Amino acid sequence: MANSDVSMVLPRVLIVSRRTLRKNKFVDFVGEYHLDLIVSYGAVPVIVPRVSGVHMLLQSFEPIHGVLLCEGEDIDPSHYDAQLSGFSPDELEEIGKLHASDTAIDKEKDSIELGLAKLCLERNIPYLGICRGSQVLNVACGGTLYQDVERELLKECPDQSCAQRVAHINYENYDGHRHGVTVVENTPLHQWFKDSLDDEKMEMWVNSYHHQGVKRLAERFAPMAFAPDGLVEGFYDPDAYNPEEGKFIMGLQFHPERMRQQDSDNFEYPGCAAAYREFVKAVRAYEKKLSQNSACVPKAPQLDQDLEMKRNSIVRSFSIAKNMYSRRGIVSGKESDQLDVGAEFLEANTALSLQQEKRLKQMGATVRNASAYIQRLNMSEERERVARAIIGKMSIEQLSDLLSFYRIMSQMCSDALDTKFHDLLNNEVEVDGS
Repeated sequence: MANSDVSMVLPRVLIVSRRTLRKNKFVDFVGEYHLDLIVSYGAVPVIVPRVSGVHMLLQSFEPIHGVLLCEGEDIDPSHYDAQLSGFSPDELEEIGKLHASDTAIDKEKDSIELGLAKLCLERNIPYLGICRGSQVLNVACGGTLYQDVERELLKECPDQSCAQRVAHINYENYDGHRHGVTVVENTPLHQWFKDSLDDEKMEMWVNSYHHQGVKRLAERFAPMAFAPDGLVEGFYDPDAYNPEEGKFIMGLQFHPERMRQQDSDNFEYPGCAAAYREFVKAVRAYEKKLSQNSACVPKAPQLDQDLEMKRNSIVRSFSIAKNMYSRRGIVSGKESDQLDVGAEFLEANTALSLQQEKRLKQMGATVRNASAYIQRLNMSEERERVARAIIGKMSIEQLSDLLSFYRIMSQMCSDALDTKFHDLLNNEVEVDGS
């Protein structure tokens, strides 16, 4: 296979960029460690720009075979139970000053990433969340976050021993700061790092630069690691983990891709790259499964030039018949001739009486089979009943999202109809003028 063909067959992994200010303008970026690992294991990273309106265009990035979400600013507290933190306005202001680079909320990035996370959960698309990406995943499933880990844990456990307290961020030693975590047995994380773990302590050291984290883990997830202060440092969905079958839903609070030996690209633990390796394995399996399913769907027949011309003539005939009603039967001689095309088509495909055929040629109308019409009405009623039952079980948030979606779709359809009618009128004016 030629090198130019490789990108056409590799699965696609979406990664949302992060925005920063450089030379007095915003620049979108993604860390190269993520990109290198995705490429090295056989997938193509597709960077989703963090710009206004992209959250409404996610379907334009199809096909989506995997999603990797990584670092970024704090998630807007309105997406989870922030009121439970109990912080005063002064405390929140102090937190904002201490973590100024993280507490500048990026609502557009929130919308894009929460949208992608929910899409993955709906379709079982492989998802790997690193740091902020793990928090996005938990929030998307109904979990909550600590607005500031160290302060909230200190409030919850004021008598906690110094040995249990953890510094989750150190601005003076940003890249080198580490803290211990205890790995849960019989989890993917345990499997990846088992050769580096003591069977008794099950401990390893991970990098840490975050001031928020999982507070209440969503019910569908199982923890894979804990910090000494009890913070969940990794979790996954046991029912959606089988890389060989294209299943992978996971969040890691730490950055295994950046756990490198000093002045070297070698990992501190052999298992550091395993999250990316298994994630891409699931992505490739998901892409293969998706391709097999789409291969079973018959392709729409392609019309040759003559058939396409006939189709256009029939569409034009029906359009004239429709407009004729709005003009109360007024039709020009040239248009009358074009009505015959649509009438002949319907005559050839529908059993009609002689009287109906005559009226069809005059008015461009047809009488459809009544039983088929009633059957369609019954089907519509059944669909409405099922839809009402499903909607009745949806949460308020889901209903709100659905309502917003259809309002937007209604506006888009209205705009499209206006454009089409405008073009149709212009075409008729040109035909009459000629």
